[in-house]
Amino acid sequence: MPYSGRLNTMQTRVKYLLLFLLILLTASLTAQESPDKFVVVLDAGHGGKDPGRPTKYGYKEKDIALNIVLRLGKQLEKHKDIEVIYTRKTDKFLELYERAAIANKADADLFVSVHCNAHHTQAYGAETYVLGLHVEDANFNVAKQENEVIFLEDDYEKNYEGFDPNSPESLIGLTLMQEDYLDQSIMLASLVQSNFTDRLKRRNRGVKQAGFWVLHNTYMPSILVETGFISNRNEGDYLNSGKGKDQMATAINDAILDYKSSLNVNGEDFYIVAGTNGTGETSGSVYPDITFKVQIAASSRNLETKSYNFNGLEDLSKEKKGKTYRYFYGSTSDYDLIQQNKLEAIKAGYATCFVVAYKNGERIPLNKALKTSSN
Repeated sequence: MPYSGRLNTMQTRVKYLLLFLLILLTASLTAQESPDKFVVVLDAGHGGKDPGRPTKYGYKEKDIALNIVLRLGKQLEKHKDIEVIYTRKTDKFLELYERAAIANKADADLFVSVHCNAHHTQAYGAETYVLGLHVEDANFNVAKQENEVIFLEDDYEKNYEGFDPNSPESLIGLTLMQEDYLDQSIMLASLVQSNFTDRLKRRNRGVKQAGFWVLHNTYMPSILVETGFISNRNEGDYLNSGKGKDQMATAINDAILDYKSSLNVNGEDFYIVAGTNGTGETSGSVYPDITFKVQIAASSRNLETKSYNFNGLEDLSKEKKGKTYRYFYGSTSDYDLIQQNKLEAIKAGYATCFVVAYKNGERIPLNKALKTSSN
């Protein structure tokens, strides 16, 4: 080949190489500029051969739940920084462990399971559940009915290692993998219930804890929404209507957006804890074996316990539980003093802070701490 031909060939290769490098560089910069998306897994309860709660009015829980989830997902997908993943988008039967596996594989930020309630009475109202073992009989019965879908699965003995939805003792065997995310789950559940009550004027049956298997096996903040009772004619009509489905979807959507917004304070992945662990009890005494603190916030980020990160508060501490850092204000054995600290935290902007108690370095229920001997 003549020299000029070799030169042209070399120049062409150099051009293609430079173009390839430019493409790689552009892709790299784009990837760096694009933040990770906030991943929400939406789970429409039941499906396929599992219709959900039976009613004499002909409503099908599996259809209503799916319709609400599809409408909810459509609203969330309007936000470019949110990715929506569905456990099902059709009338398909899914085993409980598959639903949790989808969320875990996606490394989701939230898991939201949507259901309808039913009862032999004309009970009505909406309620939202987080995983917990501190449950009343009524909560156990709701969880039991949702968990019984396990019996429709071919290899349930293998997949659930002897778990029996009919046994309260089995619930105790659910080691709380969700414990690390309980604060976040309660916060989201509270936002959902607030929208149901304040905006839609639905009867508020509250945020509750129960042993739902599908929540137990997810590794992120997770809630299960019982949108209402399809065994109640009026509420069933509402949930089965286009208006009702739209309104329920919008209420959950807005709660998710509010929750997501609360994760970002001063540029940090940070949220104020919702709910309260207070007992309403008072004591004018010092408890020598107990250390009281005010939990003001929790975060997946390891923040410095400096006053500028916590609205000017000092005397701060933190602990790591799983992937979550919990942040505290004050540390004392004097219950009266910690109540003063709580008021100071509220004035600093932490309206939903609450008092926690430790004994020998281990966190214990506050009401249990207050029953111990004091000076």
